[in-house]
Amino acid sequence: MKYKLAIFDLDGTILETLEDLYNSVNYALSQNNLPVRTLKEVRAFVGNGIRNLMIRSCPDNSPTEVVDMVHKTFVEHYSAHKADNTAPYEGIVDLLKTLKKEGYLLAVASNKDDTAVKPLCEKFFEGLFDLTLGNRPDIARKPAPDCVWKIIKDLGASLDDTVYIGDSEVDIETAKRAEVPCITVTWGFRDEPDLKKAGATIIAHDVNELKNLL
Repeated sequence: MKYKLAIFDLDGTILETLEDLYNSVNYALSQNNLPVRTLKEVRAFVGNGIRNLMIRSCPDNSPTEVVDMVHKTFVEHYSAHKADNTAPYEGIVDLLKTLKKEGYLLAVASNKDDTAVKPLCEKFFEGLFDLTLGNRPDIARKPAPDCVWKIIKDLGASLDDTVYIGDSEVDIETAKRAEVPCITVTWGFRDEPDLKKAGATIIAHDVNELKNLL
């Protein structure tokens, strides 16, 4: 074992959620008489939490009350449809089972609302994670390191034996601020050139490569 604790981002890292996010974004926009977004646009907008996704999806300079309405509509729709097309990336469940058998502590740190993170992890990764932590009012959102540090503390690990795995510039910055190594995967919401530009140095192109790095 190279590490004791592996902390995973959720969306774009272990769970393919883009289609359901895209559908709920465009439902919320259309219900509020706003122009819809392309899949490519939504892919670029995710990563900094739902509120920022709403701000980016709405037309530029939209009033706060408009963003609030879109946000409300999105949350209502996504809560009912968050698992319509969502599924783990191929090989991820087997990887997590292997790591668990080898004695790893496993956790999730996500900017997705905690009320969505926990049911999704229970549905797709039942019994595999020791701790899951989504966006909560009492913990600063990534790239603040607070969620990583809380997981490390709660699971009795240390910075020296922790690794963080993510798919975006937010994850790279989170790991940097938390002072833990970061493995960046290329199958998520950002392309490899953008990840390298953001500072990615340890890159996994597929699940087997990720397994070898761990």
